[in-house]
Amino acid sequence: MRPQGPVFVGVPLLGPIVIWMFTRDQISGWCQDERELPWCPLHKLILLVWTTIYPVVGYASYLVWKDLGGGFGWPLALPLGLYALQLTLSWTVLTLFLAADNPGLALLDLLLLYGMVVSTVLVWRPINKLAALLLLPYLAWLTVTTAIAYRLWRDSLCPGHQP
Repeated sequence: MRPQGPVFVGVPLLGPIVIWMFTRDQISGWCQDERELPWCPLHKLILLVWTTIYPVVGYASYLVWKDLGGGFGWPLALPLGLYALQLTLSWTVLTLFLAADNPGLALLDLLLLYGMVVSTVLVWRPINKLAALLLLPYLAWLTVTTAIAYRLWRDSLCPGHQP
């Protein structure tokens, strides 16, 4: 691994660290009390999964960067531009979900993020198949997170449907 590898692995963790520093006292109580979903994971498990996924996705971005020759030339603009956008959307989801307690906006952000990750997989596949495959657990986790956000959003609109 080149010296840049740890940077690619670590950068995705900066967003959650900064978000946690500014919102640790504001973590919302979703999936608790009357809105509790029986299949909803605990906050700690959700944070553990995100902190596992981020370095894996960062490593995948490193593989793409390395296979395209490194540096910051035009061949990297689309593959790493998509990655940067989806990373930003991912950090926004954490803020909307954990701090803002806004499942509607989180759901919208998640749907955009899902599309961005699928696009990234399709763009990365011809460059590095392993990098594209490393995004598949991310898509699986986004499916779970989207289901939770949808349920919380629906329950906020229709309180009669709450469990």
